[in-house]
Amino acid sequence: MASAAARSGLRSLAVRAGPLRRRMSSSVHDDAYETAKWEKITYAGIVTCTLLAAYNLSKGHPHFDEPPAYPYLHIRNKEFPWGMDCIPHQFDLAACLILCYLLRSLLLKEMRQD
Repeated sequence: MASAAARSGLRSLAVRAGPLRRRMSSSVHDDAYETAKWEKITYAGIVTCTLLAAYNLSKGHPHFDEPPAYPYLHIRNKEFPWGMDCIPHQFDLAACLILCYLLRSLLLKEMRQD
């Protein structure tokens, strides 16, 4: 009997409290406001970073003196045994590429004739 009275009392409290709302999400207005706010913050950050980068790049940087020639570094400036007269040192890259292309085309012509 006591449980029936407790149930009816709880039922009457639930009816007076009103319908329960789902409070799991926000309204569309709040979402649009937050989106607009973060879009403005992003644009302000882009402008700030661009101005800071331009300021940093416009300033000169210090040029340091050459380090002293320490004897323990053992820097060797000796030329190669074959010297600097080899083919790669005589041509620049464009001339080498043209030469390779011409040699390849000549070899292909010879192979086709055989």
